[in-house]
Amino acid sequence: MIEFPKLPHLLKYMGSKREILDFIVKEIENLDIRAEWFCDLFSGTSIVGCSLKNKYHLHLNDIQDYSAIFAHTYLTNFNTSISKDFIRELQEKTQILINEFYKKYPDLKFHYSSQNTLQQITEIEKIQRALIDKEFDIGFHLFTKFYSGTYWSCEQCVFIDSIRAIAESYKGKLEYYAILSSLIYAMSYTSQSTGHFAQFRDMNKSNFSDIMIYRCRNFWPYFEKKFLELLDELDSSYIYNNRITTLDYIDCLRIINENSIVYADPPYSAVHYSRFYHAIETLVRYDYPQVKYKGRYRNDRHQSPFCKKTEVENAFVALFEGVKRRNSHLILSYSDNGMISQDKIMSIADEIFDRSYSSNVISKSYVHSKMGRVDEHCMDVNELLITYKRV
Repeated sequence: MIEFPKLPHLLKYMGSKREILDFIVKEIENLDIRAEWFCDLFSGTSIVGCSLKNKYHLHLNDIQDYSAIFAHTYLTNFNTSISKDFIRELQEKTQILINEFYKKYPDLKFHYSSQNTLQQITEIEKIQRALIDKEFDIGFHLFTKFYSGTYWSCEQCVFIDSIRAIAESYKGKLEYYAILSSLIYAMSYTSQSTGHFAQFRDMNKSNFSDIMIYRCRNFWPYFEKKFLELLDELDSSYIYNNRITTLDYIDCLRIINENSIVYADPPYSAVHYSRFYHAIETLVRYDYPQVKYKGRYRNDRHQSPFCKKTEVENAFVALFEGVKRRNSHLILSYSDNGMISQDKIMSIADEIFDRSYSSNVISKSYVHSKMGRVDEHCMDVNELLITYKRV
């Protein structure tokens, strides 16, 4: 059995495979394939691919830029590369930028207190959300402008912008990935939303106390905790080659190495991941995009064909054809309540792979987090692993 390297948790992620890694890896071993390359085609947090970093050369791909940050982080030996004393330097640099911001904009200091009433806080939040129409004359103000009073408070957004500015000064270096991954973690655990960024919660009497817990959270301790954890736990030497791309899956399949094992975990539902994680995509790009709707979504969010009833069948056709074209093998993760049935998937695959591939299907029941999308936070699902091995 493949021994997993320890990979720190970085983000509350819908559909994460962290809890069923042993199930997935066992099936990979059962394929008994002599392959040098493993391609995690829709890598998300990169937890599956990077768990195999001591076994294969890795090709980690996802069309979202934030996924590449996680991939680089998990493949980096921070323990021998960055001193723990570096966190104090980061803190000092961050505080300097925060002080500069408030010196220029002293009227943007908002105070949350247990003594505030719902009406008072609602008014404070309204003022903060209006900052989207304010012109700022200072660099690195994206989150303060777009997201104050939404998922985070203005104070938390100033922290996010300031740490992001520090990260940029290390771009091209190992520190860049440690800073951004730790920042994403802190953003995830200080946001008042339900674990993702599809929408922030409107305050009312029933949720006021809960939201105030997140509004009053000090941002820095969450960042520092994760940064030091990365230095402690990511300490193994990675001896294999790796390739990290942010391509559409069709483009990626054209450049994978022949005889690769392709692990494909496409979206199952009609909800696009770019809606749930648009904020961290914007953090990584930091490109001041046009945003719209209550959730302040990017106007250029990726729309996956796997999430559209009219396109999902053709999306699977392209997936299977791409794998076959590169003489590679496929492990497909899918749900029994996905956009398309197991029978339909296998019918399409059998037509494309024909007798040059052998197939197998196994399933595992587990509890899938809905990340607050409906009243029930979790649901029981069967995770299908459909494998196609070239013979």
